[in-house]
Amino acid sequence: MSSYLDISTHFLDPTFHGRGDGDAPEWPPSPLRVFQSVVAAAAARQRVQALAPALKWLEQQAPPIVVAPVRISTPDRAPGYRLSVPNNAMDIVARAWCRGDYSMSGEANPATHRSMKSIRPSLLPDGAAVHYLWLLPNPVNEELHGHLAGLSNIARSIVALGWGVDMVVGHGAIVRDEQAEALPGERWFPLSGATEGGLRVPVKGTLDALVQRHEWFLKRLDSNHFAPPRPLSAYAKFEYRRATDPLPRPAAVFSLLKPDASGFRVFDTAREALTVAGMMRHAARLAAKNAGWQDSKIDRFILGHGEAMGGGEHVPVGSQRFAYLPLPSIETKGKDKARVVGSVRRALLTTFTDNGQGEITWARRALSGQELIEEGKKQSVALLSLIRANEKVVQYYTKPAVSWATVTPVVLPGYDDPAHYRRRLKRGTSAEEQKQLLARLDHRIDSLLRKTIVQAGFSNVLADHAELEWRKVGFWPGADLADRYGVPDHLRRFPRLHVRLCWRDADKRPVRIPGPICLGGGRFYGLGLFAREDE
Repeated sequence: MSSYLDISTHFLDPTFHGRGDGDAPEWPPSPLRVFQSVVAAAAARQRVQALAPALKWLEQQAPPIVVAPVRISTPDRAPGYRLSVPNNAMDIVARAWCRGDYSMSGEANPATHRSMKSIRPSLLPDGAAVHYLWLLPNPVNEELHGHLAGLSNIARSIVALGWGVDMVVGHGAIVRDEQAEALPGERWFPLSGATEGGLRVPVKGTLDALVQRHEWFLKRLDSNHFAPPRPLSAYAKFEYRRATDPLPRPAAVFSLLKPDASGFRVFDTAREALTVAGMMRHAARLAAKNAGWQDSKIDRFILGHGEAMGGGEHVPVGSQRFAYLPLPSIETKGKDKARVVGSVRRALLTTFTDNGQGEITWARRALSGQELIEEGKKQSVALLSLIRANEKVVQYYTKPAVSWATVTPVVLPGYDDPAHYRRRLKRGTSAEEQKQLLARLDHRIDSLLRKTIVQAGFSNVLADHAELEWRKVGFWPGADLADRYGVPDHLRRFPRLHVRLCWRDADKRPVRIPGPICLGGGRFYGLGLFAREDE
């Protein structure tokens, strides 16, 4: 069973003023911020030297999990206030005094050299607390026990987190898995590897750098000139995300033009979308071969084959591959401007993984202008032309939203009726038995759909709490019956359903998730593609 060092800060006033790099609002408060608070608490009690081994152990640990409350309002929407602050113009006052002007008016009066500064803190719920959870080794040796006791003790002397007005009560303890899971708030997890952005975290050398900076601060007026202390630079940055925050997916988006580029080349969504995906796959393979890609990478990343081409049992490669998504147009029709699913005029190339940015960047350059060749005819039927990812139709598939519905059906990853409940229903049963059989069918389909969410790379939190509806008829006007869409031969035996999906977190709050969202079998070819319903 895992255990954690939990250093927590309980806010006395439900506001947080802390800012990150570039004066951007910071939330949650960074791990470096609480580390600095622990060091400041140790310094106030003159225990930095005694606690140095424990602090140096802490600064070298992997970034902690952060459990923080949901803010009531962010700084851009919070009510604020204004402060009168010096504007660093005392050199003007000094020159006036040197001229003998001690009138304390005009330039000689320091009070005239002040500016009004607008302050907008994050507003937190009453009793807000932020917990920092450092994973501990198992077992904990005697030396580490001493470090943890010292850190837990000094954490009780923390007085602020953020600005000086962000006063808190600190606490330190060792908690078990079940205790950590019971902590209220959103869980923020560090992604692997340091980044240029994200939250600041301590690293080896941060303690020494803080001590050195304090010494520079004390000596800033020792000479005849002011020498400000150098900014702290001994830290790293890690991207933090909640379980409900999927990674943004890079994409290359193309319009499908006629071979002479005179206009859109239109493909029927139900009958030809799969053909478009296949032609894009072929074009990407040719472009990669001409660019000198290794055959193994072409097989894996472009074709989705883990086995060598030419034979052998198919070996899946997971999400480390291109996904080819034909995009049906979302059009407005009629007097009421209803949104309707139309034909395919665009296509999107993406990856359902977090490390395909380089390949997508290559695809933008290499595929624009490439011809789509129909299999068996060896003639060009369309031309790929790169377009902006923020085009209006494309944003129906990429812009964050709560509510989504399929424009192509989801192919379930298994049979929805392995126990043959439908046969029993047809034979005639009592009303109560019918109710039970239908409930079992619904439970089976619900389980399979939630399985597709996890398989597509979304978290278990999103999969467990999403609100789902399904049926054969499309939720979008213009969508065809689910069984009329073309699917690969190996998926024909599995059920197909149109699905409406509303994202929720563990507390049933709506969550806005960006696209593209593709679920189920054939998702790498555009089956199970969702468009956002939110305006």
